[in-house]
Amino acid sequence: MTTLRIARRKTIPGMQAWLIRAGGLLAALLIGALIIVSLGHNPLAVYSEMINAAFGGRIGFNQTVRIFVPLLGAALAVGLAFKMRFWNIGAEGQILVGGIAATYFALFHAAHMPRFMLLIVMGLAAAAAGGLWGLLPAFFRAKWGTNETLFTLMLNYVALGVIVYLQSVPSWRREGELHPIIDMFPVAARLPQVGGIHIGWIMVFVLTGLVYFYLAKSKQGYQLTVVGESENTARYAGMNVKRIIMRTMLFSGAIAGLVGFWQVSGADFTLNETTAGGVGFTAIIVAWLARLNPIIMVPAAAGIAILERGAVRIQTIFSIPATIASVLIGIILFSMLACEFFVQYRVIYNRKGA
Repeated sequence: MTTLRIARRKTIPGMQAWLIRAGGLLAALLIGALIIVSLGHNPLAVYSEMINAAFGGRIGFNQTVRIFVPLLGAALAVGLAFKMRFWNIGAEGQILVGGIAATYFALFHAAHMPRFMLLIVMGLAAAAAGGLWGLLPAFFRAKWGTNETLFTLMLNYVALGVIVYLQSVPSWRREGELHPIIDMFPVAARLPQVGGIHIGWIMVFVLTGLVYFYLAKSKQGYQLTVVGESENTARYAGMNVKRIIMRTMLFSGAIAGLVGFWQVSGADFTLNETTAGGVGFTAIIVAWLARLNPIIMVPAAAGIAILERGAVRIQTIFSIPATIASVLIGIILFSMLACEFFVQYRVIYNRKGA
């Protein structure tokens, strides 16, 4: 008789860990190839076109970066909370309220201040709004021990409802449209571009470095990590756990709010229900793939951005349904997440009498 047992690895050689990840990626590509063949297409041609869509031209590359920027920013936001074992599923809502705050100043104060000052105010307002939106569930968790997963998730729908309401407010609406939409930003309220892409890509790299330094080098980052490992240990060490929880979620929400600012001011030039576009949920995958390491989040976010950009391209070139393209992305991401399980755990086979 054979039994199976799962045990956590104490250590694993770096080469072995990367071989496991490479094997998972190869398995995902092979499974995807079978699906592509069943649709009557050449897997090599499809995969090649996905890569070409992301890097084959200036337009394609710019579009990939536009996907990458909010994805990395949102991953940094949720990564801070997850490091503390605070399950922030509300990055979508925090992005949206950040976009709402930035939009207010873009629509009603663009004519009253210089462009540089306007953009700074929009960014600060977005960060403040996102931070306060994140602070709300943190306060309830710290004060009364409420479930932050449900709390942050439901706040996403509240933020979305606010945007739907604002679309019907006359002072926010764009005139002459059959369907109510929020007015477009004036030029002064739009982020400048560097290399054909809004400067959010520079800001997100700077932010990545700051978050890494905060977690690895600062006292507050150390306290955050201790709370994530054990709240009782943190209390025994004299740390104010409630304050740390609220402070961390304030920072987490503020980063997500900045992502909302980049989206409305750099990518869309307006605010709508798709401003977040599922980025807050996809960012959770990025954060876990990177094991909450801000530096590793950069290639993880880039990989998913390439997949999403490539999926759009193959729908057009090969007439592959959007659902199938999403399945291909899902298979690859699921395989990579499964790899992380086998990197941290091993399966032990026990035979009777052994």
